[in-house]
Amino acid sequence: MTTDIRVGQGIDVHAFEDDADRVLHLACLEWPGEVPLEGHSDADVAAHAICDALLSAAGLGELGTVFGTADPRWKGASGAALLQETLRLLTENGWRIGNVSVQVIGERPRMSPRRDEGAAALSRALGGAPVSLGATTTDKLGFLGRKEGLAAIATALVLRD
Repeated sequence: MTTDIRVGQGIDVHAFEDDADRVLHLACLEWPGEVPLEGHSDADVAAHAICDALLSAAGLGELGTVFGTADPRWKGASGAALLQETLRLLTENGWRIGNVSVQVIGERPRMSPRRDEGAAALSRALGGAPVSLGATTTDKLGFLGRKEGLAAIATALVLRD
């Protein structure tokens, strides 16, 4: 039996916005009291980077083509909803997730107190697939260091038997 194994990478970046009606969504969690991110959906950079990595690995496009801003179904959509739809597309095309690793880049919020909770929430949205969640800063360099937004980079392994 031959197993087809592929790896994909995904990156997502969103700016912070001052909107009292929104809450920060990150790693499929709400972060009350933190400045929210601007976006067509909930702007969850961790979930979006994972979607991009999975879609790339399976050769199914990218976040913008699959969940484009022209499609009203995804207006305000949660990161979990995008991950669930990505999992559905992968499964429909004969792929399964081996594992995912995602790194959030920014000065805030501090991820360590909620790292395990975020990894578990991301994993649940992906049907129980293993997810590793990490975070780093840019030592106050660049737009991320100036606290103007957040970025995330993800790597995903997908398999087809």
